[in-house]
Amino acid sequence: MDQQPPGSPQGPRDQGPQDAGSLPGCYRHPDREAGVRCTRCERPICPECMVSASVGFQCPDCVRGGSGTGHAPAANQPRTLAGGTVAADPRLVTKVLIGLNLAIYLVQLSVGDAFTDRFTLFGHALLSGHMQGVAEGQWYRMLTSMFLHSPSSYTHIIFNMLSLWWVGGPLEAALGRARYITLYFVSGLAGSAFTYLLAAPNQPSLGASGAIFGLFGATAVLMRRLNYDMRPVIALLVINLIFTFGWSNIAWQAHIGGLVGGVVVGYAMVHAPRERRNLVQYGVSALMLVAVVVTTLLRTAQLT
Repeated sequence: MDQQPPGSPQGPRDQGPQDAGSLPGCYRHPDREAGVRCTRCERPICPECMVSASVGFQCPDCVRGGSGTGHAPAANQPRTLAGGTVAADPRLVTKVLIGLNLAIYLVQLSVGDAFTDRFTLFGHALLSGHMQGVAEGQWYRMLTSMFLHSPSSYTHIIFNMLSLWWVGGPLEAALGRARYITLYFVSGLAGSAFTYLLAAPNQPSLGASGAIFGLFGATAVLMRRLNYDMRPVIALLVINLIFTFGWSNIAWQAHIGGLVGGVVVGYAMVHAPRERRNLVQYGVSALMLVAVVVTTLLRTAQLT
């Protein structure tokens, strides 16, 4: 979560997208409920196993075998729901992000406040004898703050990394690596921009929750797309919003900004028409980044 150090812990999040109904288990992952069946063999498949086809979705086995399409198996490269390549390790990017956050946290503990102050997000304030902040040209703080956590609160990074694993892992499998990375960083920057716009100029903010709330929003869009029961995700959203607005020292602006960014980009990722998929997906992501830049420029002009 993004915090205003010293931070307060945010409550743990429930596990990622699941269907509360009694759906059949995926034939490759029996522990995962499947709301979709392969259009060729009719076996139940989970989001990780769903390969986008001309009509509906196919399982990886049918795609690799060609399924009587007349094409060589290599011509039917497995694709995720959003059109990404099916990877051997569908959670690799999530693991790298968690490792990066933990590594930077160890640096924070080793180096101390000097490191955290150098890369945390704030508009402008007197620090080390001179004015610093995004308004003073240090725009990199909007990105670097996404990988910092409050050194005084272990629960801050623990809950964020658990949330990233629970929510990010299934989402990465459903979107593919490139789209998942795009979603993560666009959501995080949207949270940073909203914080920069609305928070006090000297109010520090740091944490991965802007990006994580973006993943949460995209997860809700994905579950809706797959016709899963929305009650669990709505309940989870309500719980997180209660923590966001009910606890002190939490930068609610980052949470809301990230959530909005995640919903917009997530919708483009899972609803883009096949014939213009890349254009819509990355075009919407680019427009969100333009909005981030414009917001940052307007706030900077206001503060300087």
